[in-house]
Amino acid sequence: MQVSTPTAPSRRTLEFGIYRDGDNNLDASQSLSIAQALQSSRSDAAVEYTVEDTTGLRVEDGDLTEGRKRTDTFTIADGEIGDAQIVKARNMADPLNLAQFVAQTLDNAERSGAKQAWIDLVDHGGGDGGGLETHTGAVMAMPDMAKAIADGIALHAKEHPEDANRTVDGVVANQCLMSTMGFADALSRVGVKYLAASPETMLSPGVPTGVADAIARNVGDPRAMATGVVDTVMHTRYQTPYGESFGTAAAFDVLDCSPEKIANAERAIKTFNDAAASDTADRAAVRRDVASVEGMVRFSGATADMPWHADRPAIAVYSTIASDTNLPARLRSDARAAADATRALVMAHRESRGFGPFDGSSYADAAGPTIHAPLSAKQIDPWASRGISETNNAFYDTVDQAKFVRAVA
Repeated sequence: MQVSTPTAPSRRTLEFGIYRDGDNNLDASQSLSIAQALQSSRSDAAVEYTVEDTTGLRVEDGDLTEGRKRTDTFTIADGEIGDAQIVKARNMADPLNLAQFVAQTLDNAERSGAKQAWIDLVDHGGGDGGGLETHTGAVMAMPDMAKAIADGIALHAKEHPEDANRTVDGVVANQCLMSTMGFADALSRVGVKYLAASPETMLSPGVPTGVADAIARNVGDPRAMATGVVDTVMHTRYQTPYGESFGTAAAFDVLDCSPEKIANAERAIKTFNDAAASDTADRAAVRRDVASVEGMVRFSGATADMPWHADRPAIAVYSTIASDTNLPARLRSDARAAADATRALVMAHRESRGFGPFDGSSYADAAGPTIHAPLSAKQIDPWASRGISETNNAFYDTVDQAKFVRAVA
């Protein structure tokens, strides 16, 4: 592989930061995201990649082998690697480390004249519980992930006041289960405009790095950008060593995280939650409606204690309640408003109606973000003792989600 400092054009369209935590069992499979970036850059000069890659892999006699963990930092542009450094393995689940990476990506975006900057988070994910898992099992809590992005934006603005208005335009979650109302809310609060993520678990290597090309081609057309990202994810196929091919996502969304749309959704959801938890509500009927919408991790290999069984597609939950003629008209109206306001966040979506790798499970109702909607006390944050909480976030508090949970669980 040729290593040099690339001569960047005066104007790039997109700075795409790849933050890859390979300090666990996904190292080999998700390393493809780096190879894809190198390949894409050879034909798309509009994108420069800023990469921080913690890995134990090395090439030996043409094969990937395991070695001592380390962190590689570099850029990729025009098919070449630049600014390469190898340092001691960093803790990728440390918010301070993510903040530094965000700042570096924005620094490079300024230097390259990029119109937008996106961050691709590559590793295990756990919905509103967080992600970026280390080999020890530690994760970065979801609110800390958003705060780290905000801190990185602030750090860039402090060091480069001439470019202080630059922000992170979008986040790609190459992690499982991250299309959630909680994550969309958290990113919106720090100025991120778009979230590209799956509501369900994904098969590694997950989101192809080619989504950067779709973003760069459509910087001036957000709707076309979102459609291009979803199409890239859902159409990409990988080959197994046995000659079979597979897709990595059962469903995928691009969400609009604009403060206005998020605030509208939160108002509608809070109104519904308060009504569903009132003394006059038929809680048993509401609970039956919620139970009719299957939670995530819809496959036989999932253990019963996983919190994501209680993560249900929000639009499906609210729409089911809205169509229940046994419920009062006012509650149905509130549910319909919550469904409509949540649906307005979805810029593009595609799902599988029979995802073979997950026992042929259907995801026909898995459009848009999920909410935490457990049906028993055991399903409320069952992994809290492990430091993974899906309820400790601003969205959960803002919309009185605890009231709704207590009403049905």
